[in-house]
Amino acid sequence: MSKNRSSLYVGLVLLAAAVAGYMVSRQLARQQVPQLASGTAWPVPRAIAPFTLTDHTGQPFGNAQLAGTPSLVFFGFTHCPDVCPTTLALTVQLRRVEALQALRVLFITVDPARDDQTTLQRYVNAFGGGITGLRGEDAALEPLLRSFGVARSVEARPGGDYFVDHSSALLYVNADGALSAAFTPPFDFAKLRDDLALLLASGR
Repeated sequence: MSKNRSSLYVGLVLLAAAVAGYMVSRQLARQQVPQLASGTAWPVPRAIAPFTLTDHTGQPFGNAQLAGTPSLVFFGFTHCPDVCPTTLALTVQLRRVEALQALRVLFITVDPARDDQTTLQRYVNAFGGGITGLRGEDAALEPLLRSFGVARSVEARPGGDYFVDHSSALLYVNADGALSAAFTPPFDFAKLRDDLALLLASGR
């Protein structure tokens, strides 16, 4: 066999091995995606755009603080009459489960005009602790809404009042600070509990 043909043969073998390795790695990655009963886990967790908010104690909170601890994130507002308090009460129940105690709950207000730090602190503390409230003005909030895929709209009402409509999903962020799964209502406590335990155990 000539030197050129030998080099070509070796190159083809290496290429075939690389393609095979890539296909195997994709298959393994697909197999490692948790199969959730009440939500959707993405094959590749999604990076979250750079952001800076303030927590309910007045401390800055951004991507660096998001990483390091798995989080269950909910966007809402303190004047929300039903969905928000019901969902946050559910997260409090979930965190009482031994397998989920490492999970942090983040409540991000979509109504910063009314939800100042004092209002936000009073609201999250009413649930007995364990929930971190976060706020930012619209300029800081909008990129985060887009990154999480959360919709928000403001509906004017008579007398100058308004109502804020928003997505009501629970969003799971892994310890790397990446969006890994989403859960949409209606929520089933048992299924959600088991799904979150699966996500935590998988490290995703």
